[in-house]
Amino acid sequence: MGTAGASWWRDAVVYQVYIRSFADANGDGVGDIAGIRSRLDYLRDLGVDALWINPWYPSPMADGGYDVADYRAVEPVFGTADEAAAMIEEAHARGLRVILDIVPNHTSDRHAWFQAALASPPGSRERARYWFRPGSGPGGAEPPNDWQSVFGGPAWTRVPDGEWYLHLFDSSQPDLNWDNEEVRAEFEDVLRFWFDRGVDGFRIDVANGLVKQPDLPDLGPHDEEGLLLPPSRPDHPHWDRDGVHEIYRGWRRVADSYPEPPVFVAEAWSPSPERLALYLRPDELHTAFNFDYLRAPWDADALRKVIDESLATVAAVGAPATWVLSNHDVARHVSRLGRPLTPGAYSLAHLPPVDTLDRDLGTRRARAAALLMLALPGSAYVYQGDELGLWEVEDLPDEVRQDPTWERSGHTEVGRDGCRVPLPWSGSRAPFGFSPDGASAAPWLPQPADFASVTVQAEEGDPGSMLNLYRNALRLRREHPALGGGEITWLPAGPDVLAFSRGHGFACVVNLSQAPVPLPDGSRLLLASGPLDGELLPADTAAWLTV
Repeated sequence: MGTAGASWWRDAVVYQVYIRSFADANGDGVGDIAGIRSRLDYLRDLGVDALWINPWYPSPMADGGYDVADYRAVEPVFGTADEAAAMIEEAHARGLRVILDIVPNHTSDRHAWFQAALASPPGSRERARYWFRPGSGPGGAEPPNDWQSVFGGPAWTRVPDGEWYLHLFDSSQPDLNWDNEEVRAEFEDVLRFWFDRGVDGFRIDVANGLVKQPDLPDLGPHDEEGLLLPPSRPDHPHWDRDGVHEIYRGWRRVADSYPEPPVFVAEAWSPSPERLALYLRPDELHTAFNFDYLRAPWDADALRKVIDESLATVAAVGAPATWVLSNHDVARHVSRLGRPLTPGAYSLAHLPPVDTLDRDLGTRRARAAALLMLALPGSAYVYQGDELGLWEVEDLPDEVRQDPTWERSGHTEVGRDGCRVPLPWSGSRAPFGFSPDGASAAPWLPQPADFASVTVQAEEGDPGSMLNLYRNALRLRREHPALGGGEITWLPAGPDVLAFSRGHGFACVVNLSQAPVPLPDGSRLLLASGPLDGELLPADTAAWLTV
């Protein structure tokens, strides 16, 4: 299947399927497993090696499925266990591997364990699976400490008997206590459950958050904001603690017990590349998303620095780099790159206002960014719609917003719904082929009218479309011996230009300056992100070359 051999993951291109917004086969306005099955040929033809599917487990959907009520079943809105099994088999038949999401930091408050904890007294075995604690202050009326939810507000909620439980995310997502051996054994069993059903790996949600300092000390004054920032202090009491590595060594032993070991990719926000590399030691996880790269500004020096640091630190532990430009938690990169330079910003809350957005500029840079990412050594993840050039939908009506950040921030932060709007497949008006003709329900988030210009159908017939750029790039990436794994050698280049060789006569040049620059003498064009200006590479354009 796909990239050959047991080390397929080292240079794979993985397509992220946000299941609620990918394809709706039954017309209820919500994407489903049948929708994925109907589009597997599209993914094969795009040229990716695997798909990562966001949580498809039973869930009240307080946080888009990241509030899991049962880790061994399928949410009925999405389909059945039989449909899931058929989808895995059909993906494998097309050379596509399947990676699922696992959410080990917290469960839903509807999970049987948490319901049992609520029904049990303080000090019970049932409560020991979570972080239940007495309150502070007179009568225990104050939270046990000053920790804050990353969605806004306190990280503690009080239950009727007076105890409080910890939730680093929404109050409907109680944190599990990973000091508890029952919790550790349960998740290793969940891994085996899905591996036995043919799943090829897991993306680990909040991989850096599982272990808490046992005495739960106050954080005190701190400057953390938002969902996805690395910890701002050493020895943080609940982020990136050393104890997580013992957990993942156990998970790796489970994976390595299979004839073709499944793989892991970590969502781990760490304060440095060196800390991130600890997750990737040979007896731990296989890969981890490179969020420093995602957050880097459109600036040649900044990008070169993060590329060099990333490659050096993962090489020290024998792991590949894993590049990503967008996902379901960050503003789409068309909309980030089309704004004034804002180092580190990834969410609408921290980006310049929408009236500063130049969508054409963002699209041009996004095309160049795609060729840059796909030319780098290692693996890469493509968020659904990246290949169409989709932008962040920033004018959703308040009444349709579902991200818990919206409510918990008191309607001051719009959250992540804008990158989760359902995909446009065909036609000139909503639902743009996301749902079948005559569907009984509108898509769960409304699609803007100008999605008509970026449907799959519209882009397939346009040789210069973003979709055909991705298809051509992924085809060349598979065919060219220089691409995928290997080394990178920087080439001489002018200011604000990145140029590097991957060997085998291949070079990539990215012009991040404001003026056209000459291409290397004697080079032959393989692929460019936009039209050339004679023998010059225009601003915000990338080229793959034979030199």
